[in-house]
Amino acid sequence: MIAEPTVTSRSSVQNENLAVDANFSGAVNHTVGGARNENRQKSLRGKRRARGGSENAKRRHTKVTNGSLGQAQNRHLKHGDIEAVTLFEVVTMGRSAMQAVVDDWIEAYITDRDSGLLDLISFFIQCSGCKGLVTAEMFQSRQDDVMRKMVEELDEGSGLQYKKFLAFPWILTVTWPMDMDSGEYPLTMSGPYWRRFRGEFCEFVSVLVTQCQYNVIFDSYLMDTLISLLTELSDSRVRAFRHTCTLAAMKLLSSLIGVALSLSVSIENSQRLGEVERTKTSGRRNSPRLERINRKTTELQDRRVEIENMMDAIFKGVFLKRYRDVLPEIRSMCMEELAVWMKLYSPVFLTDSYLKYMGWMMHDKLPDVRLKCVLGLQGLYGDPLLLPKLDLFNSRFKDRMISMTLDKDHEVAVQTLRLLTLISQSAEEVINPEDYKQLFQLVFSSHRPLATAAGELLYTRLLSSPTQAPDLREGASEQDTHTQLTTARVRALLHFYQDSELHQHVVYLVDSLWDCAGAMLKDWSSLTSLLLQDPSTQDADLSAGEQSLVVELLVASVRQAVEGPLLAGRSTCKKVVSAREKKSPVDDCGRLTEHFLKVLPQLLIKALSGLLAEMGAVLELHTHPAVLEAAARSYLILCGEETAWHPLARPGRDAVVQCWADRLAALLGDALQDGNFTADAEKTGEILSTLKKLTAFHNAQDLSRWGLYEQVFPLLSVEIIHGGLPTQLTVEALQCVSYSVLWNLNTSGETLTSREKAVAQRSQMRALCEKCLRCLSHNDQSVKEQAFLSLCDVLTAHNYQLQVWDPSSYGPLLYTPDPKLQRALLAFILEHVFTGAEYDSHSRGSDVESGEGRLEELHRRRSLLAGYCKLIVHGVLEMSMAADLFKYYMKYYNNFGDIIKETLSRTRQMDKIESARTLVLCLQQLFLRLKQEQDSGVTCSSGVQTFSSIKELARRFSLTFGWDQTKSRESLALIHRDGIEFVFQGFVQRAEKPSPPYLSYLTILSEFSSKLLRPDKKIVYTYLQRYISEQTISNREECWLPLIYYRASLLATGAEGEDAVSFISSDTLKQPSLANRSRSPSVRHSPTADGDMRSPSALTSTETKVRRPHKASSSTSPEDRKPEVELGPIVREPPPTIVISEEPFHANEELDVDTVEVDL
Repeated sequence: MIAEPTVTSRSSVQNENLAVDANFSGAVNHTVGGARNENRQKSLRGKRRARGGSENAKRRHTKVTNGSLGQAQNRHLKHGDIEAVTLFEVVTMGRSAMQAVVDDWIEAYITDRDSGLLDLISFFIQCSGCKGLVTAEMFQSRQDDVMRKMVEELDEGSGLQYKKFLAFPWILTVTWPMDMDSGEYPLTMSGPYWRRFRGEFCEFVSVLVTQCQYNVIFDSYLMDTLISLLTELSDSRVRAFRHTCTLAAMKLLSSLIGVALSLSVSIENSQRLGEVERTKTSGRRNSPRLERINRKTTELQDRRVEIENMMDAIFKGVFLKRYRDVLPEIRSMCMEELAVWMKLYSPVFLTDSYLKYMGWMMHDKLPDVRLKCVLGLQGLYGDPLLLPKLDLFNSRFKDRMISMTLDKDHEVAVQTLRLLTLISQSAEEVINPEDYKQLFQLVFSSHRPLATAAGELLYTRLLSSPTQAPDLREGASEQDTHTQLTTARVRALLHFYQDSELHQHVVYLVDSLWDCAGAMLKDWSSLTSLLLQDPSTQDADLSAGEQSLVVELLVASVRQAVEGPLLAGRSTCKKVVSAREKKSPVDDCGRLTEHFLKVLPQLLIKALSGLLAEMGAVLELHTHPAVLEAAARSYLILCGEETAWHPLARPGRDAVVQCWADRLAALLGDALQDGNFTADAEKTGEILSTLKKLTAFHNAQDLSRWGLYEQVFPLLSVEIIHGGLPTQLTVEALQCVSYSVLWNLNTSGETLTSREKAVAQRSQMRALCEKCLRCLSHNDQSVKEQAFLSLCDVLTAHNYQLQVWDPSSYGPLLYTPDPKLQRALLAFILEHVFTGAEYDSHSRGSDVESGEGRLEELHRRRSLLAGYCKLIVHGVLEMSMAADLFKYYMKYYNNFGDIIKETLSRTRQMDKIESARTLVLCLQQLFLRLKQEQDSGVTCSSGVQTFSSIKELARRFSLTFGWDQTKSRESLALIHRDGIEFVFQGFVQRAEKPSPPYLSYLTILSEFSSKLLRPDKKIVYTYLQRYISEQTISNREECWLPLIYYRASLLATGAEGEDAVSFISSDTLKQPSLANRSRSPSVRHSPTADGDMRSPSALTSTETKVRRPHKASSSTSPEDRKPEVELGPIVREPPPTIVISEEPFHANEELDVDTVEVDL
């Protein structure tokens, strides 16, 4: 935007407008400066009103004394608060204000057209962002020397550029700084304000022409000057002038077309009136009226010719020079407006002389220009009345349009393909069969919008009305007609797919046709009817290859309906999914489920023999785990007893398994001689492939009657005794034998009919566990992991069978893993799962620990940990063995935190007291290990957790008790009691040992104090006082700080607790923190003289007797519970009181500290 004229220029304008000489009737100087932000924010609110007259006219009548006023004051008129507004400011005020201001400008122009024209000239200069001076002189001389002065030059001395040109009847001189062509002008500026400015600028030109079409537009003055101005400025070297004035000229021509169309309608109406008047009889004919009508018609025709001359002048003066401008925005704008002219005013512009520009610019190097050409042609070909005028264009530029479907810009290619679809619908002879063949191949494009557009063309050309349409019988029902038409379309689609020779892309073809031919592809009844046709019928002429294609088409359509367009390599544009689109897959799933529940059994029965033969052939060739798993699942479904086809599928499955079992028995009989494995590489490969197939099937189905346990178990014995068995073969043997034991356990209720069978089953399980225990020390990692997983699965399944066993019948005998096996399982977990800080989630590896390898490694470790945790949760292992897992809760929180937390929650549901003892054992073991490291005088190793990490672990443990403190009172009391005993048990204060060696453990124990109820804190504090004297309580030495801290955590209320907390806070500011003191190996506690340093194995808490209130057990953990909202008043009962015995505690005595009494 540019500023209003300055005071100096106002005086100059007044003086020059009043001056008259022989050559010039007047001159006006306008200083056009940068826009002010205040102009952007102005609106029509309040008393602001569009100005009532010309800007220059008002300046002319303003007294010279007003020139001394500021610009803001000069905007207010003398007789009110109405603010004058320039045409440039009107552009941003909306259409209503624009029409009012244009009407006012027309009135001012009629009053003084020179001043009004100068305002309009200033408007276009300002819209170009010009920051310079505009001088207007009235042209009166037509001498050649004057025309030679119309130049655009650079004055290097002053650093200014100037352009002098003729905008008849004015000679305009525009002077501006050199930096104006930097690219910053209104049409190119970013932001919502400037985007709105462009639209309002174009709207202003349209409103100006519309409001002037009945008066001043034909005065041979306004339009001539305006066209001259825009023609000259659009030819400037300055980008701002060229761009802005070209846009104005293009919009001006489009507006003139509207005027011409209005004149054409008026001419037609006048001609009709004349025809009516001429058809009247001579007596009734009114000659003066007819003459007026003829004069009116002639006048309108002259005006239309004048308008067409204006349009021709703009086209030749602006368009022909700018449609190949170096600026792509100008080229794109010209092509866009040319298409509008051709469609709106086809008698003049829709000719070959104009269409050639559209064809030429389809070769433009920028995609936006090509896109505007294609979009413009779509509008032309979409109108049937315009098609006859496009014949020559079709013949000249058809090849170019077809080649543009392979444009590197996707949007250009898509719109070009849609243009060709329009051409194929309106002019079928334009595109020949070879061209169609090339275009149809785009349905396999990787860009989905392009493939979808090609699918529309394919459907329109081949499938909407197939060439081999069925001969419908008279009286056929609508359903039969629809089925036959769909069948014909499917056949046409099959023929196209076969001719395309791309037999691996059915899913891409379906995806391309889904939007336009979704109804046909979702007609699953017609597709399945083709597959269910009787071969003896006349219509069943599908070959085997065509039937396979129908099956692929059916499967692809079902997957598309369920999963959507998610294909590898095919990009899709992101869009917001509507509620209807979300509902469509749900409806499709319901329809296809209802249909295939009826049809699928028929299809399977018809193709079952061929299916089983093909599956058998595949299984003979492949041993990949995914293929074997898919085949095993397929056989499992086919052999289900609830299906109608299982009598046909089960014999086939049994034959395949029997063949494998016989082959394996023969191979193992030759390979296992004298207790050694003697097979060569070829025989080993055969044994491995056969064993893989049997193992995969045994995983899904019970193959116990083939005696796989007896056949495969000798392989494990050979490996354990002599070794030398290939690693993969050992892994498969472990899997196969474990599956046999698992199936035996699963069918215990049916197969165990005597004690001898139960003993034999337990012997099998014991033998497997012994072999797996030996394999845990194998050299190969995969063998060790498989042995561990087999142990976990078998022991968990056995424990489950013991729980569901019916005592009235025979069941599995009890088998308890021996301590050696339990220790081996724990050692395996600690060695292969918790493998140190370098394998933590924050580590940065380069090979295995990066990318997919790291994820696979993490998944493997999580599976091992989950298997071990199941043994604890199901009671196979003692709960105390979970203490070694809980130690790593924080260190490996990102990788295994969810598994360990769930294990803690499950153990707490099993036994709250034992779970609390496990937490105590975990913390005390960590503390003792840290203490031993510090007392040994060496720096803490990476496997030893620091004091702060142990304290943080205790805090996390306390958080797992949740918000309901009442349900965890017993557990928390046990934790505090065991902690106090751990610190003070057997301690006698001496001079050489002033404080207990484990006193700092109280700092860790204090993390659980916040979970105690207030009465329980007092009871625990009373229990603490039994181990400390009054002198100890008042002791403020540094060695007793943990006791003070713990005591303060128990004294939640009272002045004594506040004093203790304040003392700690003031004292600890002067002393190192406990965590830092514990980290440093230089600060150590001396070992006790009487050897009271207990080993971790001796830290198990003693037995307790608990009297529990009668409450219903809950399966949810306290930390997962949420407060329930009850309607009505809530009556709270007093909480149960924890009574801690006053008798002294001894390590070998039974304690009553967990006794709970409930006051009713």
